[in-house]
Amino acid sequence: MCLALPARVVELSADDNAVVDLGGVRKQVSLALVEGITVGDYVIVHVGFALTKLDPEEAEQTLRTFAEAGLATVAPALP
Repeated sequence: MCLALPARVVELSADDNAVVDLGGVRKQVSLALVEGITVGDYVIVHVGFALTKLDPEEAEQTLRTFAEAGLATVAPALP
């Protein structure tokens, strides 16, 4: 079973890549499967690929819910 949390795009790189932030952890991921991603967008990441873009309010609520339930130490990354 996989658990995916929203990750915020903090930097766009060459060749359809980006750096995402998830609770202070930064990772380079591929944007090859999604279009129109900009810095500040939230995406769902699985095995190094961004799968979909999320509504920012929904992403932040999801992060809050996980943090409140003690399932993650992730808080929403507010701009």
